[in-house]
Amino acid sequence: MTERELLVDCLRRLNRVGLTYYLTGSMASNYWGIPRTTHDLDFVIQLPPSAVPSVVREFSGDYHIDEASIRAAYQPPHQFNAIDTRSALKVDFWLPKPESFDKEILRRRVQATLFGERAWIATAEDAVLHKLVWNRITPSERQLGDAAGIVAVQGEKLDAAYLKHWAVELGVLTELQKLLSGETKPKQT
Repeated sequence: MTERELLVDCLRRLNRVGLTYYLTGSMASNYWGIPRTTHDLDFVIQLPPSAVPSVVREFSGDYHIDEASIRAAYQPPHQFNAIDTRSALKVDFWLPKPESFDKEILRRRVQATLFGERAWIATAEDAVLHKLVWNRITPSERQLGDAAGIVAVQGEKLDAAYLKHWAVELGVLTELQKLLSGETKPKQT
């Protein structure tokens, strides 16, 4: 199973369960920016406890998924995963935190069609900011390169005021300024 096939498969399953979700991480930056190979998918999902059995049923069989791990995601780090048994590719599911930025990303998510499948995805601005926050947590040229790729592709379409507002709130203004000025460049492939 390819990453693309995995994405389509996960979107179909999430859409069938009817959860509120959005695609984030590298696949979101691939959508808005310069694509690169990734080895996992990242989704943020609103998961009421009553929906846990539905998620387990929907992903069982083709994925290794553990109900106890899902229930543990209601505590930090608010994450569980599913491993595709056909490819060994990983799908990370994150529960939104109660912080203002997490609520804003969920509110602003946009609907798109990815490879023929309905999908909800983080906006370009939120994907940039999310990459900068993750770079603060675990510094990586990939995070910065992904963010720079979004800026390079989206350019003037980005909401600069929104970016700057949240960059201040999130403590990533210096990194954002380097992106917007072109000092931080996308990784060349």
